[in-house]
Formats: sequence, structure tokens, C-alpha cells
Amino acid sequence: MAQAQESPKEEDFYKIVTPPIPEGIVLEVGGLTSLPNGSLGISTRRGDVWIVDNPTSRTPYFRKFATGLHEVLGLAYKDGVLYCAQRGELTKLIDKNGDGKADVYETVYSWPLSGHYHEYSFGPKVAPDGSFFVSGNVAFGDEEWWRGESRVPGRGWIFRITPEGKYEPYATGVRSPAGISMLKGELWYTDNQGDWMGTGGIFPVKKGGFMGHPAGLKWAELPNSPVKLTEKQFFAERDNRQERDENNRAIKPENTRKEEPQFLYQLKEKYDMVQLPAVWLPYGVHGVSTSELIMDETNGAFGPFAGQVFVGDQGQSNIMRIVLEKVKGEYQGASIGFRSGFQSGVLRMAFDKDGSMFVGETNRGWGSAGDANQGLQRLVWNGKMPFEMYTVKAMPDGFEIEFTMPVDRKSAEDLDSYKVSSYLYKHYPVYGSPPIDTKDVTVKGVKLSEDGKKVRIVLDGMRQYFVHKIELAGVRAENNYWSLVHPDAYYTLNNIPDGEKLKSSDLKTTRSGNVKPAEAAPVKEHVSPDGKGKAPAPVKTAKAPTWEEVKPLLAKNTCLACHAVDKKVVGPAYVDVAKRKYSNEKIVELIYAPKPENWPDYSTPMAPMPQVPKAEAMKIAAWINSLAK
Repeated sequence: MAQAQESPKEEDFYKIVTPPIPEGIVLEVGGLTSLPNGSLGISTRRGDVWIVDNPTSRTPYFRKFATGLHEVLGLAYKDGVLYCAQRGELTKLIDKNGDGKADVYETVYSWPLSGHYHEYSFGPKVAPDGSFFVSGNVAFGDEEWWRGESRVPGRGWIFRITPEGKYEPYATGVRSPAGISMLKGELWYTDNQGDWMGTGGIFPVKKGGFMGHPAGLKWAELPNSPVKLTEKQFFAERDNRQERDENNRAIKPENTRKEEPQFLYQLKEKYDMVQLPAVWLPYGVHGVSTSELIMDETNGAFGPFAGQVFVGDQGQSNIMRIVLEKVKGEYQGASIGFRSGFQSGVLRMAFDKDGSMFVGETNRGWGSAGDANQGLQRLVWNGKMPFEMYTVKAMPDGFEIEFTMPVDRKSAEDLDSYKVSSYLYKHYPVYGSPPIDTKDVTVKGVKLSEDGKKVRIVLDGMRQYFVHKIELAGVRAENNYWSLVHPDAYYTLNNIPDGEKLKSSDLKTTRSGNVKPAEAAPVKEHVSPDGKGKAPAPVKTAKAPTWEEVKPLLAKNTCLACHAVDKKVVGPAYVDVAKRKYSNEKIVELIYAPKPENWPDYSTPMAPMPQVPKAEAMKIAAWINSLAK
């Protein structure tokens, strides 16, 4: 165990470098693109476009290329010209006289806006045929402030704009599609947790596809729509929960255990245009506000993960690594941690010609774990090999994991080195979903390859469509006995592959009993204290728990994803909650049924957390209130 504690961490392999930025320049980065000459193009939420020459040098040169634009949340380079997505149009920026500044701001296409503050537009991304893709964020209700709405065409849609400026609706069902991306000529996007989105997800996009959020279906019956699912068909399958109280005020829908849960895959089984995410990202563990995807095409200059995909998170200021594969014609795969600790919310990424990754950041109005409101940083690999899961692949009877270096045979053939559970998220109009129907999955046996770099994990039952959390807390590297930098993978199993299963005689089934259980146990739903079910009795403690005692509970229940002790992050600081002088019981009630209206200065409402065990919630509440003393 002493050796395991000395294992290197993320920062021992990937260094975060902050380039010098001239005084007075505010880089709330909305778009980022590397240019053929090695310069870096940056667009900002404040409406500027900057070109940075020699961006990796000690003295990068910043020059303002364009200004006066409207919240530029994407930037692309095509045929020697920069294009950007403003809130209401795709704009071509032309430097006509060659002085390094745009002289002409040409509208390629403008789309309608209702004027709602949340109608962000993301992109553009250039397709292989030279056309552009843009994604449109939904607005939100006036009285029903929690409900995503499509007030004008294009909101809740991904649409295509031809080089000639022709508009074509392409796919719908998106909510907050901040991460529209083009990976090897294929269109992808990421969505954020919210109504109808149980957690963040990474979706491949096909023409005519529907990704789960119903707002854009308002326009699905227009003559040029490729989407063949209607609002009427959708709401025949799903209750929109538009209820009112005795005073005719709208009632905000909340998570409850009373309903029979419905899932997105059930809708797909009836309507083939429904698209499932290739990967569900565990909320609060691998992010809270999913941003852009980028593929490592550096041929090894960025480390051992060439060809793999990275995804940023704005709320938690971190980056995850995504391992994808196709099974039965559909994408699926695993999310694995990669690098945290950026100074602001990670929104955009771009690789430099030297193989390092530029990271564009912002948190204005959204909040992030990083303290800064904005930033441009660079992630640099130091050339040393980290001990990581290189790939995770589904097998007919479990998973095959390949490592970046050979593993210690004794630890890898010990079944107590592994822990697997599976769960899923609800598809309903509530803001976010707890992981539900969580079950432990028995590891029946393992088989290690001769070279020690691959292990087959055979399981007693896999569940199609479910997320499988694979924990490898006990596996160690062969030469140095390192533990994995990131020992957990979250694999979304859209399809179970066909093929031969391993024989029992091929498996190792020994258990040492010596591996310490993973700290974060499987999350189980708990009865909310709303009078509708019997909850466990409150835990009485003589004194409040200490930080050392409560920190593992906060980490396990993903509280630290949005809250810190003494600073504002996505949510309020715990010391500020303590100032409200709630009783312990009231804090527990608010954990299970948050009231975002109590915190009007925070743009992201807290999702209900009924999965937190009552005893743990009471300990957390007691600790919070101890901060007021």
C-alpha cells in the first residue's frame, strides 16, 4: 500500500502551462482553432477574434483580427479564411488588404432569434464537402424557467449551411449542444445535463436523428425537416409534467421514486431515428457541463493516446479521455479521467503543431471549479509513460482492458482487484437524473495475456444500454508497482458483441481478500423525505464530523463537483450555506429537493440528489452547520 500511495498522478505526466497574455486582453474563449502557419485563432464571448503568432513561445504576439461581434462561441478556418458563429449568423471574416485585420464581415447565413439570453449558437464545424454545421441552444420558459423551449426554428437543432449560404435543418433533440465537433469527417456533439438529459452525453449525429430533448420537435413537421418524429408521437410516450397548483402557478417537476422510470433506449426501440449517446458521462465525476470533443492526431507527440478522443468540461475545469468502438454498427465506449486543475472552465481545445494542446476557458455566468473568469492554457506531455487503461472494449461475456504498460500478474489475476457495477439515467422532464437501478456485477474470472498488457474480465451478467462502472483499484504495474493514474472507467454498453465466450477453465478465479474496497460505493436510490415514502431515521451524532470524516462522503456523492468549502464554484460555498442557518433536517431536505430560487445568483440549478443515503446526508448537513460556528 505504501508503494501504491507513491504512484504518480496526472500532473506528473501532463503539465499545465499558462502563456503570457498582454494586459487588458480578456480571453473568455468561445472558439479556438490552429492555423496552417502555426498561429492560433481565438474568438471570445465578448465579440473579439484574436490571432496569436508564435503561441508556444515565451513571447507570443496577440493581434486583434476582428471585433464588435456577438458572443462568438466557435471559430473555423477554411480555404484561407476564418468563419465564426455569432449568436444570430454564420460570418465570414475577410482580410481584404492583407494588413492582418478583417476588413469585411460577410453574412453567410443568418438565423432567427427570439432574443432569449440562452439562445447560444455553437460552431461552425467544417464538413468534408465544405459545408458548415452549427448547433442552436434552446431558450427557457418564462414562468416555467426550468423547461427548454424552441421559440424559433433552429433552437434545439443542429443545422447545415452550404457554402452557397443555403440553410438545411439536419437533426434535433439537442438541449445545450456546446460541443459540436467533426471527428474524421463524422459529425458529433455533446450535451449538458438538464431537462430530458439525465447527465452529459457524447452523441454521433446522423441526418434526421433525434437525441432526446423534445423542444425542437416543434418544427419537425416543416416541409424541409429530415426528422420524422413528431411532438404528438413523443408526448404520447412521455409525460411532460406540465401541472399547476391551486393558484394556477406552474409546478416544477421533481425527481420521484413513484413513477415507473423510462429510458431513452425504450424510445429508440420504437422509433429508429432516436440516437443514443455513444457515452454517458457520470455527472459530478467526469463533469457537469460537457464541452468540446477533439481527436488526438499528433502521432504520439501528445502521449500514448493517438487516435483517441478528449472531451472538456466547463463546470469542473477538467478534461476526460474517451475510448470509442463500433459494435453492431453503433458507437459506444468508455469515459476515463485525464487532467483536472485548469484555471477556468474548459470550453475549447486545439492541438498545436508541436503536439501540445491549447485549452480555451471561460466561466462567466456559468461558474467553474477554476477560480479565474477566463483563460488560455496549454497542456504539455513530458514524454514519460503513465500507467493507464489504454482501451476498454466490450466482449460477449465482459470487457477486455489494454494497459499502457504490462501489469503485475499477481495483482491482475486477483478478483479482488476489480469491482463492476451498472446503472442508467431516467429520460424525463426533470433537471438531471440520479443514477438508478444500480446493481453490482459479479466478476467471475479474469484472463491475462502473455505479455501482461491485456486482461479479459468475465462478468456474471451485462446489461445492454446501461453504463458499466469498471474499477481497477487493485491492479498494479509490473515494473514499478504503480497504481493506475485513473483506476475507473465508465463504459456505455449500447450493444453486447457477438462471439465466443471464454471457458471457465481459461479463467483465474482467486481472491486475496487484501485489496481495499473502492471508496465510492455504488450509488443507490433513497426515499426522499417528502412524506411519500418511509425514510431511515435521522442519525444522531454528539458532535459534527470533521472535514477528514466528511470529505470522502462529499467525494462519493459528487458534492465536490459543484461546491467548495469557502469559495463559489458551480454552486455556493459551504460556508455560505451555513450562514443561512438551516437546520440539519432542512439541509437534507434541500439535498433531495433543491430550491434553485433560493440562490438566484447561480445560473446552474442543482439537480435533485435522492440517491444520497440519509445517514450520509445528515453527516454532511451537520458538518456544513459546524462551519457557522
